[in-house]
Amino acid sequence: MTLSHQFPRRILLLVCGMSPQVVTETIYALAHGNPPWVPTEVHLITTTTGAEQARLNLLQGRRQLARLCADYQLDPTMFLSENIHTIPDHEGKELSDIRSPGDNEATADFITEWVRQLTSDDRSALHVSMAGGRKTMGYYAGYALSLFGRPQDRLSHVLVSEGYEGLSEFYYPTPTPCIVYDRDQRALDASRAQVHLADIPFIRLRQGLPEPLLKGQHSFNESIALGQLAQGEPSLTIDVPRQQLICQGQPVSLPPTRFAFYCWIAQRGEPLSRYEILEITRHKDYAREFLDYYQDLIGEFHANDRVLEALEAGMDKTYLDSAIGDIKRRLEAVLGPILAASYRIHNRNPNQRGRAEYALALDSQQIRWKLQ
Repeated sequence: MTLSHQFPRRILLLVCGMSPQVVTETIYALAHGNPPWVPTEVHLITTTTGAEQARLNLLQGRRQLARLCADYQLDPTMFLSENIHTIPDHEGKELSDIRSPGDNEATADFITEWVRQLTSDDRSALHVSMAGGRKTMGYYAGYALSLFGRPQDRLSHVLVSEGYEGLSEFYYPTPTPCIVYDRDQRALDASRAQVHLADIPFIRLRQGLPEPLLKGQHSFNESIALGQLAQGEPSLTIDVPRQQLICQGQPVSLPPTRFAFYCWIAQRGEPLSRYEILEITRHKDYAREFLDYYQDLIGEFHANDRVLEALEAGMDKTYLDSAIGDIKRRLEAVLGPILAASYRIHNRNPNQRGRAEYALALDSQQIRWKLQ
């Protein structure tokens, strides 16, 4: 297993308001960790006013980032002006501050999308700092990492020793004595400051997410709603006219043969026995039963329909495995693996080798049929 600090692409993502010091403080703490975790690129999400402060203090003027990198032999190209990302509202106008509910919603969507993008590269490890910006920004960053985070990704908050936190002149502990002044104009030595990271544990939900969410097709609020579905009580509506399965409000469309197969399994009085298909040569009976059911539910087959050819010699284990597996994949693509498990066709005898019996995971009381 590749450790986080061993990934070739190591990304630090920060949210920030008017205190760009969190950038240099976090880089310093990461580089002095055990083991050191040195970013190869740094991204900052902020407002227009925060972006200006970051550019003027970190990249221009006293060039605090360049000073940090020179003092500790780091690569200053890890953080460039194009890596400062200004939050837009839903009409594309950059925000100078986050004050309204609409601003908060736009901020949530923007942060969530960046976390999704930065976790889509298998060669990368992402470290998210929630130390800067408004509290809601830190919350959104942490929750987005909980949605999309992988084993190599981390979440932290930077801790600065008493007296130095929030000082406009303090950016990181210097290797040699350097005088900075506190709010009362008392002199302090920056080299004596202590900066540490507090690792924040988080639950990783990525493995259970549906494919559209991983591809960025949902807003923050929609992502929350999808994530909560797995905690709810399963309920299934089989919409026959639309050939859809409505799983806790989420529609899943299936091709006609797969939809008919699912309905057939749902309405059979007894599970479908793999043993009978393999050993008792009932495969022709199963094929005829399914074909009759298909015609009643969907209608007549086309003369060149591939399912007729596939079932001509009976419903063998190849067809059975293909149908069950394809339906499982289609459910997981929309619902994610965790939620889809409640609606798939499963083996009721997983521990009895050779005695597999297939039925829906749901019982009949959890299924509603919509016929028109």
